[in-house]
Amino acid sequence: MHIALIFRILGMLLMVFSLTLFTPIAVSLWYDDGAYPSFLLAFAITVISGALMWMPVTKQKADLRTRDGFLITSLFWTVLGLFGALPFILSPNPEMTVSDAVFESLSGLTTTGATVITGLDHLPKSILFYRQQLQWLGGIGIIVIAVAILPMLGIGGMQLYRAETPGPVKDSKLTPRIAETAKALFLVYVLLTATCAVAYWAAGMSAFDAICHAFSTIAIGGFSTHDASMGYFNSPAIMLIACLYMMIAGINFALHFYALRQSSFQHYGHDSESRFFAYTIFGAAVIVATYLILSGSYSIDEGLLHGLFQTISIATTAGFATTDFSAWPSFLPFMLLMLSFMGGCGGSTGGGMKAVRVMLMAKQGVRELSQLVHPNAVIPLKVGNRRVEAKVVSAVWSFFAVYIFAFIVILFSLMATGLDYVTAFSAVVASMNNLGPGLGEVASNYGSISAPAKWILCFSMLLGRLEVFTLLVLFTPAFWRQ
Repeated sequence: MHIALIFRILGMLLMVFSLTLFTPIAVSLWYDDGAYPSFLLAFAITVISGALMWMPVTKQKADLRTRDGFLITSLFWTVLGLFGALPFILSPNPEMTVSDAVFESLSGLTTTGATVITGLDHLPKSILFYRQQLQWLGGIGIIVIAVAILPMLGIGGMQLYRAETPGPVKDSKLTPRIAETAKALFLVYVLLTATCAVAYWAAGMSAFDAICHAFSTIAIGGFSTHDASMGYFNSPAIMLIACLYMMIAGINFALHFYALRQSSFQHYGHDSESRFFAYTIFGAAVIVATYLILSGSYSIDEGLLHGLFQTISIATTAGFATTDFSAWPSFLPFMLLMLSFMGGCGGSTGGGMKAVRVMLMAKQGVRELSQLVHPNAVIPLKVGNRRVEAKVVSAVWSFFAVYIFAFIVILFSLMATGLDYVTAFSAVVASMNNLGPGLGEVASNYGSISAPAKWILCFSMLLGRLEVFTLLVLFTPAFWRQ
């Protein structure tokens, strides 16, 4: 393992991250909100720390292998989450403990969208902008890692993308080609963010709100500049724009890059995962809207609009709200939470287990039923026209088993801190699936839960965002053996 090289990369990462603090500083000066000293001090601490890590090993060069990839990927989110908390710790408004600040920072960077802050409408503009920026930066980091790195690490069946993903992502080691992939994905990410911001602005948002909400929409993060989230705007046009861009952001960004390069949208319809993703969400939206209307909760127009918006928001793990879905009748709140287990497609900013894994498990289930009826038949498992290897299916089921086991352990840990079952269950769903809002005590925010519970949920957010295995492998003795 190349420890010196890993320190060099992390040092460079921190120095680059420190530069992003200049945008909230500029926002602070523009709106004269008085918060810029906190960001300046956070910048100084971050850039000096990065330089101290980078300078002693600046000449270290070597090829990074799989083991290094696991460690760098895990440290990437952990280190940025800790340093990203500095502006929250240093700012007098809002006053935040270290636990709250780290929770808010990690929630932003992992695009979870769970918050401990109340009174968003009265916070300094620069703090509001910084929260949204954290999600946007986390979103592009997620895409690059998901498309360019995790497939090479073979995480839970995602090696399927090594054969299907457009772009130079098929090498067995981490090479400069990843930079080419990252640039292409970043271009798509910026273009989508810009068009989303313009659409929000044209629909009636202020320029500040439009930019901030475009950041969190494309990142599928769910942070808002208002306590009422998207409900603050009370605009069907804004809700429909959000629905469109949440769906776009929930699809593999490599497909968007391919569409841009080929000037064609045909391949979206040919992609099995995207079709499964869309059919599942819109099928669920029909059920939700129908029940809302038949139960008398909403009129037909409102039921269709809120049903579609909240289903897309929760299923893609964005977590925006136009109403308190936790108060919806009967099975609807739990159904929506269960949808978040699927989340977005692989290579998107969405959380959850990813649509491709759920699709493969469903196909495998159907295949086993057919095999029972025709025990001597050879029934291959296919995605599109490609046959899926048995080891990929095995990896997916292993991922599912570990995911559920980790879920249960974290659930029991949260209940041990004193949370009731509904709150603990929904909090684990919301954090592991990078969703944000839950039920019970955490329906609106996480400020009321204890510090130990927040640290457990921080680990849960990282675990979900890093596809479980990437983080858990660091806790195995075999990983650290030479």
